[in-house]
Amino acid sequence: MTARSHPSPQGAEAAGSRIEELLLGGARAYTRREIAEKSGVPAERTVKIWRALGFPVVGDDAVVFTDADLAALRAGEQLIGRGVISEESETLMTRALGHHLSRLAEWQVHTLWAWLTTRSEAPPEGEELVRQVEALLPDIELLQRHVWRRHLAAYAVGALTGQDNGTQAGELAVGFTDMVGYTRLTRGLGDAELGRVLDRFESLGGDVIADGGGRVVKTIGDEVLYVCASAARAAEIALELTARVEREPHLPRVRSGLAHGPVLGRFGDVYGAAVNIAARLTSVARAGTVLVNTALAGELAGASGYRLRPLRPVSVRGYSRLRPVLLSRAG
Repeated sequence: MTARSHPSPQGAEAAGSRIEELLLGGARAYTRREIAEKSGVPAERTVKIWRALGFPVVGDDAVVFTDADLAALRAGEQLIGRGVISEESETLMTRALGHHLSRLAEWQVHTLWAWLTTRSEAPPEGEELVRQVEALLPDIELLQRHVWRRHLAAYAVGALTGQDNGTQAGELAVGFTDMVGYTRLTRGLGDAELGRVLDRFESLGGDVIADGGGRVVKTIGDEVLYVCASAARAAEIALELTARVEREPHLPRVRSGLAHGPVLGRFGDVYGAAVNIAARLTSVARAGTVLVNTALAGELAGASGYRLRPLRPVSVRGYSRLRPVLLSRAG
């Protein structure tokens, strides 16, 4: 078997520049001072926006920015001028976009590179690599735009009809579910096997939460955070997810914590006492169990199909006497 050849540093740099131009829609053309002048956005705000995207600040004379950067700055100014967003919310929105899309971009690049390097003995380089990226880009963009528009449509219709799927600020049910013994599990698995475990947990959790009428806020390795418009939906999701995981021979057992209360939603994430309490309840729950706070238990009181058993108060970070209630199915 012949050894794989590696591109020369000069060839790799040239291909990298061509791919960057392809992805950015053009070459780097402006310094920070020039793009501030052309866009009409004060230089200090361009620094804040650039940092919010997750990129390091560059010197005033470094030629870094493209025509696409200029168009994006002007679009932001138009939204501010129309009163759709403020200067402060522009920075917050930019930070949220940068955080979520950087993770997506990293995954996409790793996936594409793994595909390119396993198709032949030698990975593509130079113009061949550029050609491969150029051929794949339209399909990737189409899929990404379609998924974004699908979610945009779902949220827009929900907002107009009052069926917001638990995504707006107010009284919501919050749930945490995590895998028990995850740290111990990671010590005994290789990277590929661990990746399969995490993929299966994310897939199963996403399916159960979506089918139950909830929304995944984020996954953090062995843990998923979700919100629902009602306590009953959150209860069904937690109990169903627990039961489904029990039937998965390659997944460790899970535990869940649920809380009902005021929640503040900001750019896809959620904050508030209910979020903190759900996390604390998860930390003290045993494997295969679901703990809820008294507010969520009160929402479920009188509903058929559930058993609610108050437990002794516990002391956890931020709450000296948190009162968990054990949730299970009746019968």
